Parts: sequence; structure tokens; C-alpha cells
Amino acid sequence: MVAIATEIPTASRVMMYREALNEALREEMRRDPKVFLLGEGIAQRGGSYKVTEGLLEEFGPERVLDTPIAEASFTGAAIGAAMTGMRPVVEILFIDFALLAMDQIVNQAAKYHLMTGGVGRVPLVVRTQGGAGGCLAAQHSQSLEALFYHIPGLKIAMPSTPKDAKGLLKTAIRLDDPVIFIEHKSLYMSKGEVPEGEYLIEFGRGEVKRPGRDATLVAWSAMVSKCMSAAEKLSAAGIEVEVVDPRTLVPLDMERILQSVRKTRCAIVVQEAVRRGGVASDIAATIQHEAFDYLDAPVEIVAGRVTPIPFSLTLEQACVPQEDDIVAAVKRTMGRE
Repeated sequence: MVAIATEIPTASRVMMYREALNEALREEMRRDPKVFLLGEGIAQRGGSYKVTEGLLEEFGPERVLDTPIAEASFTGAAIGAAMTGMRPVVEILFIDFALLAMDQIVNQAAKYHLMTGGVGRVPLVVRTQGGAGGCLAAQHSQSLEALFYHIPGLKIAMPSTPKDAKGLLKTAIRLDDPVIFIEHKSLYMSKGEVPEGEYLIEFGRGEVKRPGRDATLVAWSAMVSKCMSAAEKLSAAGIEVEVVDPRTLVPLDMERILQSVRKTRCAIVVQEAVRRGGVASDIAATIQHEAFDYLDAPVEIVAGRVTPIPFSLTLEQACVPQEDDIVAAVKRTMGRE
């Protein structure tokens, strides 16, 4: 079991999202010699997004390993190391490339605990980043969390702030189960308050990022900041929305979402991923089933268009939800168009 800090320190400082991740890795590597990192370009280069910068100098090449461009091989190697007692943290540069390691992740890591009768564990973290942004086109811009959400045996974290990124990553490294830890490329340079001192954030414990009374916005990862901006616009129009960030999709803090919906009586679920077969559909269906008597309107979903992400910045932005799309959805749900 992971010991979760009951109180998060009140003293804090401003950090970038990528700096918070770096600090989490550094602290956990200092704490536990079984923690090691492997991935493409993470050692001397410090990673393409500079999350692992400086770690090679402190911990050496035996614990910060550059790998060939071979996701299936190094993910499989990490799973084997985890099965024998190590705590590897794999970095897969883009979530799109995790598809090359799906057999290892889905058929090996996710199944091992059950297939050994509860004896074997796979304390593995797969760090990767997804989502659109930066005109990286169709093969480097997907939001694929629903693929992993569908697989029993995997945990999924999608932090939206530097504070959550650090606290959740530290927890993920200490868990005895495989974790898919999905960062967003547009968040690495974002800044926020990060507590000083030791703290962990429990998986399955969401957070209300903004209180409100008129409608509930449920979002994760980069969509949280878009919802917060949309909430400011709606506030100027006299509509106060509550923004709920589950922080982890597996386990999912459904009760916190339902508490908010029962209060506001309106629900809008926002995801960057394409609408078809998404996590938002599952959350919306659960809200509709569990809180039907409280709803004043059907649950609305705001999601990406069902299309590969184009290279063009203008078309890219048209394919994923923007602030105005969220504002319009809230107003539709409340009959305030």
C-alpha cells in the first residue's frame, strides 16, 4: 500500500509543469534505489520536453538509460525489470508510439497480477504525452486515453497542473500496479503553485478546481485550463460553473462528479479526444444513470472531431474543443443560448 500524505504542505512556490515532473522523479530516485528511468533521448538530452534534464548527472547511466527507437523492446525490458522487483519509469515520447508496445502493456503488464494468482506485481510507470498542439500532425497529436481506459489492470493519471503532476507521479512510482501517466504537450511550460516538501496525491481522488452553482464541467488534462477560461467568460454572463478534474481516470472519482452534478443539476463533460468511443461517453452515461432524477437537461459532451489531426494550426484548433465551444455547450444545456 502507498502511504498518502493526509495534508499537503501550505508553503509553495511557482514551477513549470515539466519542472514539477522532474522534481518528482528526482525525489523518488533519491528515496528508492530501485527506481530507474529508460526511454529515447532522456539521458544526455534530458528528454525532448526536458523533463529528465540533469538526472543523468546525479544518478548516472545505470539509472537513466537512453534506449534505441524501439518502444516494444524497452517497454518489455521495463516490464521484466518490474516483475523482478525494480521500479522502472518508461518515457514514450508520444502516446501515438505506445501503440508499438500494446502487447507488452495490455497482454503482459496489465494481466500479470491476475495470472499469478495475485502474487506477481508490475510496479511500472509509463510516462507519455498526448494531445494536439504545435502542429505535429496526425501521428503525433492523438488523445488515446480511451484505449488504456478499456483495459482492466491498468491505472491512468492525466494531471492538469504542476501540483497534480508532481503529486500524482510520486504516487504512481510507489504503486505496485502498472500506471499509464499521460502528460499533455501544451502543459509542459505552464506554471502553477507547487507545495514545498513531501506530498503525494491519491489516485481516485478528484478535485473541484472552481466552485459553482449553475452547471458542472468535468474535464482532465489540458481541457481543464480551457474549462477554467470558459468559466471566466460564463461568469461575466452571470453563469457560475463548477469545474471538476478527476485527475485520474482509473480509478475514477465518480462520486465527486456526481456530488457536483446533484448540486448544479446540469453536466457537461469535456475531452480533447475524439467523440466516438471516448471516456466522456462513459462518464456521461454514468451521470445519466446515477443522477437522472437531479438533471434538468441531458448530459452534454464536448469532444474532438472524429478525424485525424491535421498539420495546419487553424485546422488543428478546429478539430479539438476551444473555450467558445465549451461556453456554447453550457449555454445550450441551461437553455441560455
